[in-house]
Amino acid sequence: MLAARLARDKTGMIQLVQSCADCAVRSSAVCKGVSDADLATFHRIGRRSRVSRGQGLIWAGDPHPPCGSLVSGMVKITASTIGGREQIVGLLYPGDFIGQPFAPQAEFTFTALTDAQTCIFAQRDFRRLLDMHSCVEQELLRRMAHSLDLARHRMLMLARQSAGERIAGFLLEMEAAIETPLASEGRPNAFELPLSRGQIAEVLGLTIETVSRQLTKLKNRGIIALSGGRSVAIIDRGGLEGLAEAA
Repeated sequence: MLAARLARDKTGMIQLVQSCADCAVRSSAVCKGVSDADLATFHRIGRRSRVSRGQGLIWAGDPHPPCGSLVSGMVKITASTIGGREQIVGLLYPGDFIGQPFAPQAEFTFTALTDAQTCIFAQRDFRRLLDMHSCVEQELLRRMAHSLDLARHRMLMLARQSAGERIAGFLLEMEAAIETPLASEGRPNAFELPLSRGQIAEVLGLTIETVSRQLTKLKNRGIIALSGGRSVAIIDRGGLEGLAEAA
């Protein structure tokens, strides 16, 4: 009986490790430095979840919010103004870190922009994993420093870049982040924007009218093609990249 139990345990562990080893963000998530032998601990403590578009993952004010990795899809980070208006302050892509592991309560709300999959840990459990695996702690520190750099670049963008430059850079960022471009329809450089034009305006510090006007300009110049409400195809990549780098 003991041998059978051990065999089942060994098989179970292999399955757990294999599940993490085959994760789509194994090489880019915060746990990427963890050895295959230690992955079973992460799989046992973590919780893999699927969330639908528009579903909240973490709400501002939640005590001891969970944290983890975004496996697929996109997530927006929002804050509420004094007047109650929602403001997008960040976007997360597959492999990005979700949550605030040292915050007594959540400062921001995390909401799925698309159908998504997450690997989430209770805050206390994740902090214990940080103590056990220095590689995860170091990777988290690196990401925090990178987030600070991104915030500085965003300040530069808002201060220096024109509306056209912001839109061009945003479209290139979205194309790189979208997991399933419309290649099956014979449009290899086409993708569906996960944000409305109003949300794009929030992210880029523009008005909806300016976003629409700039997209139309890019279309008229033959740099992009627009179809429907959110479908975009990049026609002239060099032109779009040149505009994005003009600043």
